[in-house]
Order: sequence, then C-alpha cells, then structure tokens
Amino acid sequence: MAEEKNNFKKEIIPAFLMGFLFIIVYSLVLFLTEPFITEGGIKQAFEDINDPVNILMIIVIMLVVTVTILLIAKYWKDKIIQIIILFAVGYTSFYAFFLPVLNILFPAYQDIVLISSLILAVLLVIALYKYPEWYVIDISGIIIGVGAIIIFGISLGILLVLILLIALAVYDAISVYKTKHMIDLADTVMDLKLPVLLVIPKKRGYSLLKETKRLKEKLKEGEEREAFFMGLGDIVIPGILVAAVYRQINAPEGFLISIGTIIGILIGFTILMTFVLKGKPQAGLPCLCGGAIIGYIVSSLILFGELKGLVFIF
Repeated sequence: MAEEKNNFKKEIIPAFLMGFLFIIVYSLVLFLTEPFITEGGIKQAFEDINDPVNILMIIVIMLVVTVTILLIAKYWKDKIIQIIILFAVGYTSFYAFFLPVLNILFPAYQDIVLISSLILAVLLVIALYKYPEWYVIDISGIIIGVGAIIIFGISLGILLVLILLIALAVYDAISVYKTKHMIDLADTVMDLKLPVLLVIPKKRGYSLLKETKRLKEKLKEGEEREAFFMGLGDIVIPGILVAAVYRQINAPEGFLISIGTIIGILIGFTILMTFVLKGKPQAGLPCLCGGAIIGYIVSSLILFGELKGLVFIF
C-alpha cells in the first residue's frame, strides 16, 4: 500500500503538474491576446492570414532550424546552438512578451517601457546562461510559449492552423518513432539546459544542473528518469489553434470554442500520459493536436451547429 502511494506521488502528481502548465499558458494566452494586439502593439506575422504559402514557410523554417541544430551538434560545438537559442529567447521574450505587457501597463511611458523590456529580456538570458535550473527553464518556457502562441495564432487562419497541426503531428510521429532524430534533438537541448523543454521533477530536491546522462543512455539502460520532460512545442503548437479561434471568431463564441479546444488538448494530454507513464519517449503532437482539433470541431458543432471561423481557401 505504501509502495503504491509512493508510485502515485512519483508519477501521477508530476504528470498532473505538467498538465497544469498547459492551463497556465493557455489562460495567459486568452487573457493577453486582445490587449497584446490593441495596446501592446503586437502585429500578425503574415499580411494575409489565409494564404497557404504561410504554412509552407513555417514548415520549411522549422525543418531548416532542426537540421541546422542537429548538424551543428554533430560536427561543431554545442555552444553555437546555445548562443543561437539564447539569442532567440531574448528576442522573443522582448518582442512578444515583455514589451507588450509593459506597453499595456504603462502606455504613457514608451521610452521607459522599451528600456525596461530590454533589461528584462537580457536578465532572462543571463539567468538561463548562468543558472539554468529546471524552474528557470519552465518560467522562460511559459514566457516564450505565450508570446509565440499569440503571434502564430493571430497570423494564421483557422483552416491553415488545422492543416499545420495535422502536418506537424505526422512529422512528430515520424521523428520520434521512425527516424528518432527528435530524441537526439532532445538530448542536445537537455545537455545545454535550454528552454525548449519543460521539466517537472518526480522527487523533491531534483536538480537539472546535476543531470549528466543523456536520454538515449537512460533508455538503453532501462534507468528510471527523475523528471518529466516535454517539448515546449507540445504546448505551443496545439495552443496556436486556441489563440486563432479566440481571435478570429467573434465573442462570446470565440471564447467558448477556445475553451472547448483547451479541453480537447487536456484530454489528449491525459491519453498521452497513459503512454508516457510506461517509461518510453512518446510523440506528443498526435495526441495533443488531435485533441485540439477534435475539441474545436465538437465544441463548435455542439454549441453553434457549424464550424465557426472556418474559411475555405482552396
């Protein structure tokens, strides 16, 4: 009985806390999307949100970045990857989070807002470089994730988001189960302690800084991992649909359907965790993106009898 209780705490509670991170990020997205656009100065990345070329550009960029990181890790120094990603973290947190938030809070002090946002972004990068403990990485991931979700969510039409989610879910499954290069990528960013992974410890006193073995080594030796790891993209990518629905469908319909989408993601997350708890790496996007899409479709049909916000472009 005591052993069962210990296993529950060790496995189920961390899984629950990982799910809670989804709720935190998506709640911030719903709370900040409109203020970010109207008062924070955030603009969509593409002029025409329904242009199919937008998806092609995103997928090509993601593939190029992935291949570049893997090649650098194999043939050059990992420090180059660290510099590139830390620069991306600083830029994204400055432009997509700190600057809009401070613009909303202090709209009359533009110069102070600009300087303060820059200082906060620099401090975040310094913290990640000097002391990349798991909670520093998680806080950074939340900040970056919220900004990225909002930008992509307002930059792509709902149909394009659905296509993107399906394409990336298929890619994720291939990269984890077939080519396995996603595991290599995870090992690389884990070694460098970068905020492209979210970490929830399984035991008190866990330190990511003391993590020495690579994921592949632990899998080969059958060693139990001391923390749950999830790619930041597993929260960001399905979350794009949440932001797109909320922004592009008039209130209150958009809010209600976005809540339905979040519920779908959380159901997908629960299904994913039943596989993850068996101890093997799993492709997160098939369950999470599938949950998001089903959540959008079901909530839209049940509440309004049609697929709200869906613009057919072909």
